[in-house]
Amino acid sequence: MRKKGGSAKKGKKAARPPKVRRNPEPMEDGPQKPAVWLPGDEMEEGETLQYDPSASSAKSNYLAVMKVSGLALSKAAAARQKEQQKAAQQQKDGEDGSDSDEDMLAGSDSDEEGEEETAQLHIRKVAHTGGINRVRACPQQPHIVASFADTAQVQVWDLSTQLNELKDEAAPVAGSQGKVHKVAARHVHTHSSEGYAIDWSPVVAGRLASGDCRSRIHVWEPTPAGKWAVGGAFKGHEASVEDLQWSPTEETVFASASVDKTIRIWDTREQSKSMLSVAAHDADVNVISWNRATSYMLASGGDDGALRVWDLRNFSDGSFVANFTYHRGPVTSVEWCPYESSMLATTSADNQLAVWDLALERDPEEEAALAPESNALAPDNLPPQLLFVHSGQSDMKEMHWHPQARGINGLMVSTAADGFNLFKPYNV
Repeated sequence: MRKKGGSAKKGKKAARPPKVRRNPEPMEDGPQKPAVWLPGDEMEEGETLQYDPSASSAKSNYLAVMKVSGLALSKAAAARQKEQQKAAQQQKDGEDGSDSDEDMLAGSDSDEEGEEETAQLHIRKVAHTGGINRVRACPQQPHIVASFADTAQVQVWDLSTQLNELKDEAAPVAGSQGKVHKVAARHVHTHSSEGYAIDWSPVVAGRLASGDCRSRIHVWEPTPAGKWAVGGAFKGHEASVEDLQWSPTEETVFASASVDKTIRIWDTREQSKSMLSVAAHDADVNVISWNRATSYMLASGGDDGALRVWDLRNFSDGSFVANFTYHRGPVTSVEWCPYESSMLATTSADNQLAVWDLALERDPEEEAALAPESNALAPDNLPPQLLFVHSGQSDMKEMHWHPQARGINGLMVSTAADGFNLFKPYNV
């Protein structure tokens, strides 16, 4: 901070005060230099604090393009784990097997630790103006990426150079992890405020939608010159637009979720109003996901911790076809499985990632027959559709399924404040 007489703006304190003298003597041939203010210093009447633009406490923001190598070995680890589980069950049933359960579990842990050590992270960093609220890659052109920043700017990037470097990289290059590259954005559009909602159309290559905290939604159309034409605002929501999802089959249709507790269905040919609208949750609607395999199914997650599933053929208030209140905090992401139409996953502020299968139903007689005597029966309030729970991360934000059904079937990635996890649920 600098002390200065008269009116001045009050800003944030510098992380490290500049090296100047405190209370310098007045200069004979010029005005008095500003002095550095420290907490506890007294201020004279008429003095105010002024932010020194030469000091900055902001950390460097960047987009990270990453590749993880060495994951193929996890298949062998999974096969060994299944064999160990089978041997443990045989021993419990009085069949062959000499190792104790504890020894088998310990061996499994050591095997998995060895596998984890072989995985390597390759990374390229691209400088970014402002903190990144959300980033999405174009499905038809994965090197084209859109980011929504806390500066209210939506920027479109071409990261083909970084992806090509990682594709041919056998081992992480020394020094490449910390270097931040400067790349010019291909297109920049400034919203009226920051936002979180962006989504690329899976039907029309290059078509993008973005929504901000002032309830405005804009649709971007690609141009032959490699830029985008940003259309006027779609108006209808009464609060922040939190998420957007394009229809997997209709090129002009998309859905939006909002803090006003509604989900709306839009047609790009009509900006003045939405085609459909429902009161979806009892609190903010944070996230939505459109089922790519069953195009009339939509899932939503809210601040009320509820996961709800909607049939768009009968889309009206209270008409959800499934409602799960398992999570004990706001739902922060939801995504349908790309190769199993009945499966989806959620993350929540309760630090849990849950995998769901809507095709499952409770059968008490079968549960009682299959459950070992030493195991407790599942409580009645535990949804039978809850297939798997992943925990151990703090402040989970997003999860995604691997898009390829063959070879890496069931692989998932979850992001959180303390890092990201790559894992495969054992029962998926």
